[in-house]
Amino acid sequence: MLRLTRQQARRIAVRAQLLTADRPTELVTMVHDLTLLQIDPTAAIAPSADLVAWSRLGASYQPASLRQAVEEERTLFEYNALIRPTSDVALYLAGAAEQPTWEKAREWMRKNDGFRRDILDVLGERGPLTSRDIPDTSTEPWASTGWSNARNVAKMLDCLIARGEVAIAGRVGRERKWDLAERVYPTGLVIPSVEEATRLKNERRLRSLGIARAKGTEVPVEPWIVGDVGEPVEVEDTKGEWRVDPAALEADDFTPRTAFLSPFDRLIHNRPRAEELFDFEYTLEMYKPAAKRRWGYFALPILSGDQLVGKLDAIADRKASVLRVNAIHEDIAFTRKTSKAVQAELESLAEWIGLADIQQ
Repeated sequence: MLRLTRQQARRIAVRAQLLTADRPTELVTMVHDLTLLQIDPTAAIAPSADLVAWSRLGASYQPASLRQAVEEERTLFEYNALIRPTSDVALYLAGAAEQPTWEKAREWMRKNDGFRRDILDVLGERGPLTSRDIPDTSTEPWASTGWSNARNVAKMLDCLIARGEVAIAGRVGRERKWDLAERVYPTGLVIPSVEEATRLKNERRLRSLGIARAKGTEVPVEPWIVGDVGEPVEVEDTKGEWRVDPAALEADDFTPRTAFLSPFDRLIHNRPRAEELFDFEYTLEMYKPAAKRRWGYFALPILSGDQLVGKLDAIADRKASVLRVNAIHEDIAFTRKTSKAVQAELESLAEWIGLADIQQ
């Protein structure tokens, strides 16, 4: 079995995530190669999807282009709080006819089939609509001990998007706009079997990560694991087998640069992987009391070449037009070159979000 050094593994991961100096130049192609952008409304600096796009595309990226691609051009689509390339729609409709798989939800839908038809009719006549604009004609409310109790329209829409009957056409602020799937997704889709879709998604995921585990902890929405696709490898000072994208083994160029990453960035989203490959410890601390935070409310991991070297604790004060830097935490002592690169990236970030000054 091939054995990689940790540096080789890190470089494979960084290159796969489009974080070398050889930047991508086009938004939809970038999302295709990453497979997704995660939506999160927190905008201490900028929303996560925009931060991820900026960290790859640089100053040329404009958030309006993301909305245009989703809502007008339909080259990207939203599903489960993730933005994906429309070329992948069929992979996420595989097995849709069997949804929902939870018997409680299936029984609730059977009892509310008239409600389901009413939603499809109103969307057909008036869509796209937000959930608050869709009448609740359910005959039996959705029962839950959580936030979804009696949120009947929202629950039915979640079931219908899983079944491929409705789709998200865009957003008004944080609210999703819903429409019939046939008016959002491409026509003539060839839906693969669940098994084939799973394999293709694993292959796409591995290509975007470069290196990943075959098995591991199950996480919701987007897995970290890739099954048996790719090639098996070992990585020095780590236990067990990894899987690597075969194409990544052929690349030998690595042009380093410095980048600030969203806390939801796929390079560091899998925290155990980040520790194994990069010796990087990170926790998103926005939900912790201020006194218990080590790195800050929405600290951005700092990538330098093939190392994660620290965290940027900053916030955008848009009223004062100032990027306020509370701290730059150095996990690895910065060289003069690293410090200059971090400062240049700060200036680039402030300019990109339209702030006139940086306060450190």
